[in-house]
Amino acid sequence: MIVWTVANQKGGVGKTTTVVALAGLLAQRHKRVLLIDTDPHGSLTSYLDYESDALSHTLFDLFQAPRPTRALFEQVALKTRFEGLTLLPASISLATLERTSSSREGMGLVLKRLLAELQDDFDVAIIDCPPVLGVMMVNALAACDRILVPVQTEFLALKGLERMVSTFGLMHKARKDGFNYTVVPTMYDQRTRASVQSLDSLQQQYGERLWPSVIPVDTKFRDASLRHEPPSYFAQGSRGVYAYQTLLRYLWQLDGVEQAL
Repeated sequence: MIVWTVANQKGGVGKTTTVVALAGLLAQRHKRVLLIDTDPHGSLTSYLDYESDALSHTLFDLFQAPRPTRALFEQVALKTRFEGLTLLPASISLATLERTSSSREGMGLVLKRLLAELQDDFDVAIIDCPPVLGVMMVNALAACDRILVPVQTEFLALKGLERMVSTFGLMHKARKDGFNYTVVPTMYDQRTRASVQSLDSLQQQYGERLWPSVIPVDTKFRDASLRHEPPSYFAQGSRGVYAYQTLLRYLWQLDGVEQAL
């Protein structure tokens, strides 16, 4: 199983769209995909047409348990209406973990241990993060093979990216092998000076860490979310979907996967 975490300490940069877009493309290629929503606001859960407050079990249960067992996973996991996509939903209760459980031994490794149990059950796991550094993001970073950092091509988003990269440095001791991360420029509009200049800054500052293309502004993303469908199911031929197809092939090769997409 490959594990990708999608994270940025700034909101509104396209994290959930990136998660759902990549997941949809993988599912259409007959991959078994586990989606994990670690954001207490539950954007990914809502996107996939589930109401967190109405669920009897959520990711919170896995964090409350002495250890995350397969049996508990099966209670929490939700099948989506898209074949191959399974969701571990979020709930607002996740926000309380920082206060009630963050000092509990092993709390930063709950997801890593869970995914080790599920290694043969899925081809890819994609974790959607909250825009704050806390126990949920720590779990997501500790569990993954690669971090995808979507960054809107505008000045304030670049500042958020700097904070995110600083976080990798602070957490370096927790990962002896360091972090593999890829910066993904999003919401790019070549007609605006702000987008063009921001992309130029990213190219200068992040070099090989930067995916050498962009996710463009595309209204089809918004329309797909209103329909609770991954973009590739809603608008297969859109320019945004084409960009995510390009990103997926890039990541697949970058992580040395021998099996073709």
